[in-house]
Amino acid sequence: MPARDIYHNEVRNALIKDGWNITDDPYTLEYKGLRLYADLGAEKLLVAERGQQTIAVEIKRLVAK
Repeated sequence: MPARDIYHNEVRNALIKDGWNITDDPYTLEYKGLRLYADLGAEKLLVAERGQQTIAVEIKRLVAK
């Protein structure tokens, strides 16, 4: 499992404040024997008639050198 980025908690809190429900922290994906990780899995009820929208969030920090 990868280490958390320094912005992990800020992004998580921003998603929660925007009404997203954090479902996985981290979000694990498995494909053909590979295990991949996204930082967060979240879902938000858009409109009851349309169901739910699901996102996976990968948080990266870019450093200028």
